[in-house]
Amino acid sequence: MTVDVILPCLDEAEALPWVLSRIPAGWRAIVVDNGSTDGSDRIARELGASVVHEERRGFGAACHAGLLAADAEYVCFCDCDASLDPGLLTDFVRQVADGESDLVLGRRRPQGRGVWPPHARAGNVAVARMLRRRTGLRLRDLGPLRAARREELLALDLTDRRSGYPLQMVVRAADAGWRVTEVDVPYLPRSGRSKVTGTWRGTWQAVRDMRAVLAEQPAGGVVGGVVR
Repeated sequence: MTVDVILPCLDEAEALPWVLSRIPAGWRAIVVDNGSTDGSDRIARELGASVVHEERRGFGAACHAGLLAADAEYVCFCDCDASLDPGLLTDFVRQVADGESDLVLGRRRPQGRGVWPPHARAGNVAVARMLRRRTGLRLRDLGPLRAARREELLALDLTDRRSGYPLQMVVRAADAGWRVTEVDVPYLPRSGRSKVTGTWRGTWQAVRDMRAVLAEQPAGGVVGGVVR
């Protein structure tokens, strides 16, 4: 079994040592630097990670650059701000490898007050409801901790390069008949301020990106991917 963990990164020098220390043994960490000015790319390289540079700003741009750089059978995604433990991904990959699921998502469970700001939580609830109406999936979170097979993800032909990328992955997976499941994971206090949900404005800009993704129409039955 080969596994690559994709870590989109923008000025996460403080969090990188902890995050990379939690990557399971034998897995490859791919840190996608999205324009950091704090030496994140140098630190990641010194700690043994593969580093990819993506000049176009955007969470989706960084994630997809990592997906294109990956070559393992299984790929995982994890934020690089120490809010989520990549060590938990071992069970995610096991579920995919054993045929229990095609896409496993981590449902964030805040550990302490203030970990998940009210505006970010409200935005997440709104998107989850829209997703249910669009696909029928009854998910409670669209968290960034996730795992799937690389070739099947590439077959989804994801096009969003901003905040809608994680949602588009789920929507197109649902359209393709994938089994999408959730696993509860601890959501820890992040290092630094969120680039997306640190403010009401950032949160609702993300919701707007996601609304555009939900407006996409299924491309006639199965889209990309493989129905198992």
